[in-house]
Amino acid sequence: MLPTDADAATLVGRVDRPGRGPCVVAVRDGVVFDITSCASPTMRDLCAMPDAAWHARHAYGERLGIVDELAANSWEGRVDPARPRLLAPVDLQAVKAAGVTFAISLLERVIEEQARGDASKAEALRAEIQRTLGGELRGLRPGSPQAQELKRALIARGLWSQYLEVGIGPDPEVFTKAQPLSAVGYGAHVGVPPFSQWNNPEPEVVLVVDPRGRIVGATLGNDVNLRDVEGRSALLLGKAKDNNAAAAIGPFVRLFDRGFTLDDVRATVVTLAVDGVDGFALRGESSLSRISRDPAELVAATIGAHHQYPDGLCLYLGTMFAPTQDRDGVGKGFTHKPGDRVVIAAARLGALANVVQPTAACAPWTFGAGELMRSLARRDLLGSHPTRTGPD
Repeated sequence: MLPTDADAATLVGRVDRPGRGPCVVAVRDGVVFDITSCASPTMRDLCAMPDAAWHARHAYGERLGIVDELAANSWEGRVDPARPRLLAPVDLQAVKAAGVTFAISLLERVIEEQARGDASKAEALRAEIQRTLGGELRGLRPGSPQAQELKRALIARGLWSQYLEVGIGPDPEVFTKAQPLSAVGYGAHVGVPPFSQWNNPEPEVVLVVDPRGRIVGATLGNDVNLRDVEGRSALLLGKAKDNNAAAAIGPFVRLFDRGFTLDDVRATVVTLAVDGVDGFALRGESSLSRISRDPAELVAATIGAHHQYPDGLCLYLGTMFAPTQDRDGVGKGFTHKPGDRVVIAAARLGALANVVQPTAACAPWTFGAGELMRSLARRDLLGSHPTRTGPD
C-alpha cells in the first residue's frame, strides 16, 4: 500500500487511536508515528504550515506500529477496537471534485445524458458518439478559439450538451463531493445506494490544498459515481455523488518536497482493479498526462479571490476511466455488486483498497466537526502547539 519509493516519501495521514480519537501521523521507514501533540492537532493545521513536509519528517512522534499492522486492522468488519486503525488522511478540508476533465470521460457523460440513465442503451450510443465526436475532441484545449469554433459547429448540428460545455468550454466543472470528515479511508466499505442500477468506481488523484491555495500534496481517491442517476439529469449530481461512504481517500497524503512535486503528479498513472465475489475481474488505468486541464488550473478555478476555503480543500482531479466491460450480459455494461474489492494504485502514491457494500450496510457517518473539536479539547490540543523535534 506504500509508494515504491516510500523510503524517500514524506507520508502523513490520520489514525483512530482507542481512548483518544483521531490523530495525525507520519510514516517513517514503514513505521507509523503519532505527531499530533508535537506538530499539529489536525491535518488541516499540518497542511497549512509553511513547510509541512519538514514538520512531518522532524516532529517528535509516538510509535504506533508498522504500516501493515494498522492496515490489517482497518478492514471494516474486522477492526479490533482496542487497536489503532487508519482513517481518511484529511479532516477539516472541504472535499471537492472536478468532473469531465478527460476526453473519454466527457464522451461517457454525453452517453449517460443521451441514454437518460438507461445502461442498456449505452453501447449503441457509444459507437455513434465516438464516431461523431471522438476525433474532434482529441487534443482540444478547453476554452481555446478552436474549442469555441467546435462548440458553434456542434450547436449547428444539434449535438451540444451541458457536459461539452464544461468539457471544452472556458470554465471547468467543480462540485462538492462530500462533507469534511465524511470521507472513508483504506479498508473501509464504500457505498452504493440500492436505487442505483448503473454505477462505477472512479479512480483519481486527489490534491491537497492549503487555505492560501497552495497545493501541498497528493493522494488517491475513489469518486464513487451513480451513472444512471446523473444520466437522468445533471441536476441530480448531488444525489449521484454525495452518499454514505461514497468518497474514499488514502491511504496517506504524500507531501510535496524536493523529491516529489506537482510535475510528478502530472506524470502519474493510476491503475484500477475490481474483483467481485462472482469471479468478475476488471482492470484499467488512467494517465494524468492526458488530462484536458492542468491540475494547477483546476485548483485556481476552485480557490482564490472569488472563493475561499479557510480550512483548505482536497480536490479529486477526475478520471479518464469509465468501465464499459459487460458484467451480466451483452450490452449491460459494468455496475458494482456487493463485495467488490476495489484497489486504486499509483507507483508514487501507494494503493487505496476498499470493498463495495450498499450504503445502509456501511458504517454511518457520525463523527463530524463538533465531535472532532470535543475530542481535541479533551486532549488539550486546541491551543498553540509548536513543533517539538527529537528522536523517534
